[in-house]
Amino acid sequence: MILFEKPVLGNWNLTDLIDTKNINSKIYIEEINNDLKIFEKFKSNLNNSITTPKFMTILKQIEKISEKLNIIMGYAHLQYSSDTTSNTYSALVTEMELFGTEISNKLLYFDIWFKNLLSQKKADELIRNIDPVYVEFLRHKRLMGKYTLSEQEEKLVNIFEVTGPSALVKIYDRMTNDFEFVAYIKKVDKIQKRKFANKEKLMSLVRSHNPQEREAAYKSLLNVYEKYSGILGEIYVNLIIQWYEENIKVRGFNSPISVRNMYNNIDDKVVDVLLDTCRQYADIFQKYFILKAKMLGMKKLTRYHLYAPLVIQGKRKKYTYEQAVNLVLEVFESFNPKFRDFAELILNNNHVDSAIRKGKMGGAFCSTITPKIIPYVLLNFNGQSRDVSTLAHEFGHAIHSLCSRNLPITVSNAPLPLAETASVFAEMLLNEKLVEEAEINERKILLAEQIDDMYATIMRQSFFTLFEIDAHEKITKENFTIDDLSHLYHDNLNKQFGSSMIVSKDFRWEWLYIPHFYHTPFYCYAYSFGNLLVLSLFNQYKKEGRSFFPNYLKILSAGGSIKPDHLLNEIGIDISTSNFWQQGFELVKAKVIELEKILQV
Repeated sequence: MILFEKPVLGNWNLTDLIDTKNINSKIYIEEINNDLKIFEKFKSNLNNSITTPKFMTILKQIEKISEKLNIIMGYAHLQYSSDTTSNTYSALVTEMELFGTEISNKLLYFDIWFKNLLSQKKADELIRNIDPVYVEFLRHKRLMGKYTLSEQEEKLVNIFEVTGPSALVKIYDRMTNDFEFVAYIKKVDKIQKRKFANKEKLMSLVRSHNPQEREAAYKSLLNVYEKYSGILGEIYVNLIIQWYEENIKVRGFNSPISVRNMYNNIDDKVVDVLLDTCRQYADIFQKYFILKAKMLGMKKLTRYHLYAPLVIQGKRKKYTYEQAVNLVLEVFESFNPKFRDFAELILNNNHVDSAIRKGKMGGAFCSTITPKIIPYVLLNFNGQSRDVSTLAHEFGHAIHSLCSRNLPITVSNAPLPLAETASVFAEMLLNEKLVEEAEINERKILLAEQIDDMYATIMRQSFFTLFEIDAHEKITKENFTIDDLSHLYHDNLNKQFGSSMIVSKDFRWEWLYIPHFYHTPFYCYAYSFGNLLVLSLFNQYKKEGRSFFPNYLKILSAGGSIKPDHLLNEIGIDISTSNFWQQGFELVKAKVIELEKILQV
């Protein structure tokens, strides 16, 4: 595939979703309501005499409605992400969420019927005779029946979600994305005052060569979040209480994290083993941080300098957006031309919002609206090497979606624990190329950055999850206050770093800055899962070369059509034992040893 225009920083084009010149959301709403009328005619068929063809007809009609609903809701959320300060887009999100809830409630009786009202014998018959791609989806749906309420109760939950938890999260987003920051940076004879209207710009300083900039950036960030800790903390406490009341008291899940595990189609035991292994191997990163302090000429690292680059003097390499895109494309092509083709498909269709703007949602994400529409990628590109890795990461997500685009929408999305399989792999491909081509001084910098990233995506995320487990327990059982939670988080940091690092007390407010805690409770362990899994897969790739690709493509193409542990078992991976997860940590350990050897040269 040929990239017709050179990539430039800018906004995405959403006309593949809704072309506002020729069509608007009202047309989709009308079509959805018409499709819904057709669906409602099938209600009399929902009994124990239903045939497999009739069942498939109903399922396909639901998918048709879901495709159109995802388009109008996706359009609203992407517009809002590009400008969270817009009252128009905020109102559009609310309007679409309310409409989505209305439609979901009208489809709900099919879900309730299949989960709880259909006999087990008939359910087994349908699952046995249906298109195999739907088997795991239906099996899991029956399993979820245990935690499903009556139709009327589920409708009420859906309605209150929009004006309850979702509204609280939107308030959190609007507040935090509109924060302005002031950093006071110590100079030789004065203090420089710098203002930041976007926290992405501010947080780029935590990887600055200047230690005063790193410290000032964190202090500025934490000061603002402490200032608004009363409101942000209150939002979090109420989200946790709602999570507990609905999922534990009403639905009957075993524990708060079991809710996420069940929706991820992962057994509690697997997640327990993963987190226990991460806690057990924290010392690998602690040893690295002791080594890093010596490299930086410090007696002991402080948390302000966690992501400090190895070389303090001189300017770090900056990338233009065009350079970054071309580098990632080259890396993808060297792995498999299919990966480059997919990436260029995203670029050619202008499905990337890359520029930093005030009010734009921070961070980065990939959004797959439906399998039929090329995914959208949001970036905040600032020219740092970290931004190039982020670009590879999010394009990896998009490639993952494109690999499974031939699946129906019902089963096209990979479960959360497998969601990082392509994104992290793409980052590792990029990092390996950079390390291989680097001179020895640059190589040690890149190795340190890789270990920093492994910390951020494995250890940091697992300890985030451990904090969430404790926070949910303490809030619902011991009535913990916002201050109590902050002390709990600070203790979590001290356990994570041990004696390898000094963690100042202002970091007790850092948990307020972690959006996953608000948006998707217990999401973070998926990063640990995905990164350790990819370390194993990447090691396999290095041993097998091109013969590795078919098995890897099998994982990416499966979407959510196969239970994660079953899918991985098919290629010889057993995620239920600590031995598997330990392999990933052994590779991290090898990176630390390699870095240490280079430093001794």
